[in-house]
Amino acid sequence: MCYFAPLFGVFYHFGPIKKENMKVINTIQALRAELSSARAAGKSIGLVPTMGALHEGHASLVRRSVKENDFTVVSVFLNPTQFNDKSDLERYPRTLEADCALLEQCGATIVFAPSVAEIYPEPDTRQFSYPPTDSVMEGAHRPGHFNGVCQIVSKLFSYVDPDRGYFGEKDYQQIAVIRRMAEDLGFKLEIIPCPVVREPSGLAMSSRNTLLTEAERQTAARIYAILKESKKLAADHEVDEVREQVIQQINAVDGLEVEYYSIVDGLSLADVHSWNEAESIVGCITVYCGSKPIRLIDHIRYK
Repeated sequence: MCYFAPLFGVFYHFGPIKKENMKVINTIQALRAELSSARAAGKSIGLVPTMGALHEGHASLVRRSVKENDFTVVSVFLNPTQFNDKSDLERYPRTLEADCALLEQCGATIVFAPSVAEIYPEPDTRQFSYPPTDSVMEGAHRPGHFNGVCQIVSKLFSYVDPDRGYFGEKDYQQIAVIRRMAEDLGFKLEIIPCPVVREPSGLAMSSRNTLLTEAERQTAARIYAILKESKKLAADHEVDEVREQVIQQINAVDGLEVEYYSIVDGLSLADVHSWNEAESIVGCITVYCGSKPIRLIDHIRYK
């Protein structure tokens, strides 16, 4: 029997979806029962957490997990606690049926697609704090975002107890925060960062890209093009100069507006002011694109 779960005024369909080679599970109890059997049989388990509206970037994570584990669990859950903007949550694409079709093609063993009530039968009041990793960039511009990420990912780690968790490097800061959280809570799993998958234009694949017009997608491709050019600038310009030039060049593109561009230590995510300041240096950017501005993130490795 199917049912509908209200999510901030948006109705999201849940219920049994029959797939020949893949199970779609809606409850924590059923998920744990399935995984208990897998563990008893000595199976290795990979977890790919997603919020749905899946694309080739997600598919690449799933295929890698399938290759490296006996069981692959993919969660499809639009987590309300990591949205500090209600309108952003309401606009987020919801495509569960298409997601399941893609995941079956990729070889996923289980899709865990719970309702909000299943995950949060009561409010999650836990607070996570890992400065500076979670307090800069996205942490500064989206208060509460990473606390919500830690709430849901810690729950998923607890339910699944995976050997490996797979996360896309497009969300570079998120991976750093999840590493800190996993260490803090004592989860024994390997965090596997996976390369960004890009559209032919260079635009980083994102579920939010579906909210852009075709013209806006082409405009958004300028973000990565400018980031790539900035690597050449880094050869003979100081960090602060490169940062300012990237911001100026992207803001000069009609339809793009930079929210922030930070050049940071690739491990701690603290700002750097010299190319010799850290062994790994990454530029992380958030840009608004389009007439109904869509928030896009990307990054570039300088070293």
